[in-house]
Amino acid sequence: MINFGSGNTVIKSKLISRRMFILTAAKTIVFCGIFGRLVSLQINEATKYKTLSDKNRFREWKLAPQRGIIRDYFDKEIASNEKVYQLHITPENSPNLETLFFRLKTILNLTDKRIFYLKRKIAKQKPWEPIIVSDNLTWSEFSRINLFLHELPGVEPIVSVARQYPDQSTAHLVGYVSQVSQKDLQNKQYLKDMSVGIAVGKTGLENKLDKDIIGKVGFQRYEVNAFGKRIKQIQVDPGESGKNYRTTLDLDVQKYTSEILEEKAASVCVMDIYNGDIITMASSPSFDPNSFVHGIDKTYWKELISNEKKPLNNKAIAGLYPPGSTIKIIVALSALENDVWNPKRYLNCSGVTELYGEKFHCWKKKGHGPMNMRSAIQRSCDVYFYEVARLLGVDRLSETAKKFGLGKKVLDGFIEERAGVVPSTAWKRKFIGKNWYLGETLHSGIGQGYFQSTPLQLCLMTAQIANGGFEIKPRVLVNNNKNNLRNYIKFKNENPNEPLPIDMLVSNFDLKPLFRNQENINFVKDAMFAATNEAGGTSFRSRYNDQKFMFAGKTGSSQIKRFTELQRELEIKQKDIEYKDRDHALFVAFAPYSDPKYAISVVVEHGGTGSGSAAPIAKKVIKKVLERDQLRENVKNLTGEEI
Repeated sequence: MINFGSGNTVIKSKLISRRMFILTAAKTIVFCGIFGRLVSLQINEATKYKTLSDKNRFREWKLAPQRGIIRDYFDKEIASNEKVYQLHITPENSPNLETLFFRLKTILNLTDKRIFYLKRKIAKQKPWEPIIVSDNLTWSEFSRINLFLHELPGVEPIVSVARQYPDQSTAHLVGYVSQVSQKDLQNKQYLKDMSVGIAVGKTGLENKLDKDIIGKVGFQRYEVNAFGKRIKQIQVDPGESGKNYRTTLDLDVQKYTSEILEEKAASVCVMDIYNGDIITMASSPSFDPNSFVHGIDKTYWKELISNEKKPLNNKAIAGLYPPGSTIKIIVALSALENDVWNPKRYLNCSGVTELYGEKFHCWKKKGHGPMNMRSAIQRSCDVYFYEVARLLGVDRLSETAKKFGLGKKVLDGFIEERAGVVPSTAWKRKFIGKNWYLGETLHSGIGQGYFQSTPLQLCLMTAQIANGGFEIKPRVLVNNNKNNLRNYIKFKNENPNEPLPIDMLVSNFDLKPLFRNQENINFVKDAMFAATNEAGGTSFRSRYNDQKFMFAGKTGSSQIKRFTELQRELEIKQKDIEYKDRDHALFVAFAPYSDPKYAISVVVEHGGTGSGSAAPIAKKVIKKVLERDQLRENVKNLTGEEI
């Protein structure tokens, strides 16, 4: 008899054993997985989760650093910091924001528009991040806030610092700061780690130096509970103040110049002819840079942008003007350097010359009579320079003009600076798409036509002629770059046939002469002396008889509207023309003539004539600069600066 029951039992036993094995294996795999994950979490990723834990446990609030100080050459502050009273709100610490804003509205007279803006800002950020309700409270407002502080949960009165500009005369050069914009965040990568509400440089030196002058952000670290409430302060890092800077500017000269330019649309630049130090760079009218620090008032903003004299425009580096007759010194130099003209050659000026049926007039209706190059510069004869320019050609003139600083930006890092225009045949084909005409060369020969220059470029042009024809680079910040150009020129003048000493040869190794024959430079300087100090010179009335202040210069007037034949016949004066139609007045010079140290350029918009408007201003500024020259030398000797 066969026992079927025992067979089924064996089969069932094997089936159960197989299932137990699979279940045990699955448990083992799960256990190993869990164990492995625990090992990973506890060991491999311990740092990560500790950091996440700390982020929940600790919170950091960034602290805005103190901006660096900017000083003038004599250590007077021209951009500093002042104590200000601010009001911050931390939304998470206020149980009812509506009630809080209602109380603040009555205490500080907040407008509904301002409250709406603050609510929108709160909605966009984390609840523990503070917002600035006001960054410039009066002492009275600050006191009232502190008086009612027990009724204002979430409110924190803060004593902070903000930018201050002691004098408006430096507004264009120094620039101003204001709150960070979206454009700033896109253009300046270093701002991404900065604190909310920090002020950044917008123009001038404030913008140029922003990365280093802004400082290093600090922070406050607090331990918080599960609801984000502060329990205790763990750490405070005040950050680092920004780097301080000393400029080449003389604040006394800057203020004096600005006073002279008051009520005018004008610019004055003064430069050391050996190292490029900018002594003054004034633009008028000016504006109050302090008004931008805490947000500019709409009324004042409209006043600034509607002013026809454009106070926000830094005319020294962003104002473009035809150089007028000041370009004649470059035309003369270029003609001599290229051997296309003999300076002793006489040309008769009858007041007008013709080219292919077109008349080209001299500023003097009846003409100057026989002129050589020296007298043509002295009396600023247009007819003479029409002919010089015709033989020279615009391309050779363009080459010389660019060599001496025209048609290019000359200051590093100033976003508002403009390059200007030095025309040539290639330039016209590229930008206008037309061929050059000979008549345009004649216009260029007297600084009209397509020529566009900034006052600083004209100052640099004059400085490089005054120093004997050597290239210099304008600078606003004091640095330790070696420059022994003055010593080099002094040695060569006193020892024309002697070789240079080794130390002087090494220190002037990178000196770049801009001339082929230095006698041509000397000729131009002598002609400029005649224009100011000899009878008949266009700036003769502005001369000094005292050798200490004697200067050599060249006047200029740049037309902005064509003079009609009727006006010419009636001999209409500039003062009788409507203001907007008058010529711009220009003047360039260097001083003192016997031992040149400084170059100056003056541009007065719609000033009429260079001799009547620009030269008298230059006369006053030159005297002020030379009176303070010894003080500047004393500082150089004291600090051991290279000159």
